[in-house]
Amino acid sequence: MKVEHKIHTTILKDTEGNITEFLQKVNNQYEEFKERNLILDITHDKSVDIKGIKTFSDLSKKHKKAKKSFVIVAENIDFNDVPASMLVVPTLLEAHDMIEMEEIERDLGF
Repeated sequence: MKVEHKIHTTILKDTEGNITEFLQKVNNQYEEFKERNLILDITHDKSVDIKGIKTFSDLSKKHKKAKKSFVIVAENIDFNDVPASMLVVPTLLEAHDMIEMEEIERDLGF
């Protein structure tokens, strides 16, 4: 797992291509990231499907409850199948854009 810090965001990149191990590592180290917006980049794992993405649902809910953004970057999935409670985008640029929009919404009190 590669960790990269931006201004108010941490990007966690799966480098091994195993979504189950990646989720376990993120959960184990969550205390380090819980105060920041999170982008989970799972584009390295080409076999990721909607079922794999849904395994992040509990972590996503927990992070959003703390008033922080949680975005997953994944390719080759049907974005129509993603649960409405989760935020999944195809590129890192879109992930950053989504976080900016959510930051603005939080600042405005939504």
